Amino acid sequence: MKNTLQETQGKVVKARFIGVVSAGLANPHAQTMLDEITRQLNARGYLTLLLNADAQDCYATLRQKAEQLPVEGWVYLSNRFDDAAILDHHAVSSIYLCHTQTTSESISPDDYAAGFAIGNLLLEQQYQRLGFMQSHNTLSSPSKQMQGYIASLNAADKMLKVVLTAEGYEREQAYQAMMTYLKKTRAAERIEALYCENDLLAFGAMQAIRDFGQGTHIAIVGCGDVDEARSSTWHLTTWTQRVDLLVTEALNRLLEQRADEQGAWRQGELQIRHSHLGKEVLGEMTKCGCASRH
Repeated sequence: MKNTLQETQGKVVKARFIGVVSAGLANPHAQTMLDEITRQLNARGYLTLLLNADAQDCYATLRQKAEQLPVEGWVYLSNRFDDAAILDHHAVSSIYLCHTQTTSESISPDDYAAGFAIGNLLLEQQYQRLGFMQSHNTLSSPSKQMQGYIASLNAADKMLKVVLTAEGYEREQAYQAMMTYLKKTRAAERIEALYCENDLLAFGAMQAIRDFGQGTHIAIVGCGDVDEARSSTWHLTTWTQRVDLLVTEALNRLLEQRADEQGAWRQGELQIRHSHLGKEVLGEMTKCGCASRH
């Protein structure tokens, strides 16, 4: 494939590409991230080359084809492709907008602070039995989210009672994990509140609680603040991240070798809605449309 060229007022301008690697775009957070990356790359005069791969072998094939274009750097939205053997042959710099286990440069929000803040929020509601839902089993090496969450509970002399694993990032997987837990656990022993690794897991858990019925109520908090979290269906309390600042920091590092280690991009904040509240609340909340109230 020949390098893309563009003629502008008699001058030949060589197109400049930045590659973006994703492991699927069904996740609304990935969609939001990609939208912001393309917006900022456009403003910097770059074209975006998207590789959407669901496995390493697929990625390797796409990458081989992409190398025929003048790609000046790579941004990864998934750590599914952080195998050092795959990255060793990179002729240009790359950066991960997610946690990674390799030595490759990565940036991500302060997930420990998110977990700690959410733990404190749930403790304020006087819950005694608290749980955490993760996408994959990471108990041997807990995520920063879980570490912060556990630290907040321990500081209040509480323990994490239950860890549920969805075995994936999708709401259906969270639905099945929560439904299985509800069916196997006696009502008196169930957790009272659950912090979910991301909003999609929170939606799945909330739907399972609704479908299970029997007057069951478990407070839910998510992470990510996707658009759907604000809907009257969920009223999901969640942790929001500054995607615009994250992307700016990533591109500054990738294209300008300029880093701001303690910048505002690391910070986030709670979006307080209804889903973290107890079953009985005063005022208009008792009539709201939250799934957790049905």
